[in-house]
Amino acid sequence: MRFLPYNRSLKEFSRELRTHSTKGEVMLWNRLKQKQLRGYTFNRQKPLGNYIVDFYCKPLNLVIEIDGASHHFEDIMVNDVKRQQILEELGLSFLRFTESQARFDLDNVVWDIDRWVEAFEEGDLQ
Repeated sequence: MRFLPYNRSLKEFSRELRTHSTKGEVMLWNRLKQKQLRGYTFNRQKPLGNYIVDFYCKPLNLVIEIDGASHHFEDIMVNDVKRQQILEELGLSFLRFTESQARFDLDNVVWDIDRWVEAFEEGDLQ
């Protein structure tokens, strides 16, 4: 894995985001924290480069994003695509879910993540 730059100036903002998480983010965090998913450690609101991602697992090179209603605006969608492309160029993979999925279909969200991790472990993802 390549070196992932860390922008120290985002540290305080990432802490603020953790204290103001959406309900979907909190619900997913409660299923990812403390190595509950196949023993992997996930970070929440993690600064990577000049961005902050919702969830990050270093051993998997995996970013998980929970997109709320604001992500449906065209300018935000364009920024999301650009941001994702930049981070993918650093070797990261992305899984995206909506806030609604995280809140009302959490078991399937966790199942989708688990299937992705299983494929990664079996070498089916690169």
